[in-house]
Amino acid sequence: MARSLLFAPRGMDLSTSQRFGKINWLIVLVICSIAGIGLGMLYSVAGGSWDPWAKSQAIRFGLALLLMLGIAMFDLRWWMTLAYPAFIISILLLGAVEFVGVLGKGGQRWLDLGFMRLQPSELVKVASVLALARYFHGLKPETYRQYRNLIIPIMIIAIPAALVLRQPDLGTAALLLTGGLVVIFLAGTRAWLFWAGGISTIVSIPFLLNSLRDYQRDRILTFLNPESDPLGAGYQIIQSKIALGSGGLFGKGFMQGTQSHLNFLPEMKTDFIFTVLAEEFGLVGGLVLIGLYVILLLYALYVSLTCRSQFGRLLAGGLGFTIFLYVFINIGMVMGLLPVVGVPLPLVSWGGSSMLTIMIALGLILSVATHRDMNLPRKDAFS
Repeated sequence: MARSLLFAPRGMDLSTSQRFGKINWLIVLVICSIAGIGLGMLYSVAGGSWDPWAKSQAIRFGLALLLMLGIAMFDLRWWMTLAYPAFIISILLLGAVEFVGVLGKGGQRWLDLGFMRLQPSELVKVASVLALARYFHGLKPETYRQYRNLIIPIMIIAIPAALVLRQPDLGTAALLLTGGLVVIFLAGTRAWLFWAGGISTIVSIPFLLNSLRDYQRDRILTFLNPESDPLGAGYQIIQSKIALGSGGLFGKGFMQGTQSHLNFLPEMKTDFIFTVLAEEFGLVGGLVLIGLYVILLLYALYVSLTCRSQFGRLLAGGLGFTIFLYVFINIGMVMGLLPVVGVPLPLVSWGGSSMLTIMIALGLILSVATHRDMNLPRKDAFS
């Protein structure tokens, strides 16, 4: 039976039990391990208590895990059909934030659903990759490099990015733009366009700086010289560096971190939770978590490279790169290598919207892996 599944004809529909059996359970274990590390850090941050953060995060992860496995069970034809509706719904939710959004730290970015606060800018990261993958799947390969065929993809990226900038959330907007451009690149667009865009961005930096809000400009200046305001704008990153360095090779021990438990380190449960891990478990603990992320990202890359359909290839590649951006920006931020922009660490930082987004993305990657040999019809980009 196992042999017949491994060598099933390409494009063959699988039964529910076959789909369930083809899920990569080793990757599911890696995902659970990363989330488990996050729960341990939230337990530590709360002073050895499941309340208020670890307990709610555990419930969220349990529900999101079921959702991820459910998403993995549906084949790629479902997700290709739902790609444009999902994108439109995410844009409507972003627009709703403008009128009925809830004010929070940093701006108006959330919708109050009663049982949770939803941040639509997180969901649109997945929806935009879905829409881009669907669009390029509907094009003939010889037309990928025609400039007129780049208008729609640019709009798919620019519209949500513009709405997110209005919240304002520069970090998420930059993540949206980067993730979308990577999908366009993977689709086969001419490389010189990206070089030209990069050079143009560098040249326009002085003009972009003048258009930034005061707090955004302060973040960049603080990144360049955090010691210029050690008790103000530079306080977060200075304390983060102290905690990282004090952890040494093996750390101070679980719940023994002084910077975190003496409340020197701000935003411990969200943006700076990696710093808590590094202080308590040292360089070794940090590398273990990074190693788990590497396994996850290499798996997404492998799925993308081995998928038969263009839709699945771009979906797995785009979502894998989006998760990579989360990890790279957060860890770079707490180490002082990047400006502080408020990007959570996937499955580790406390937060419902980011947890939901990452688990949906992982479910879609698992769906691509399960159905990587499926033949998808190359319909018109908007049929």
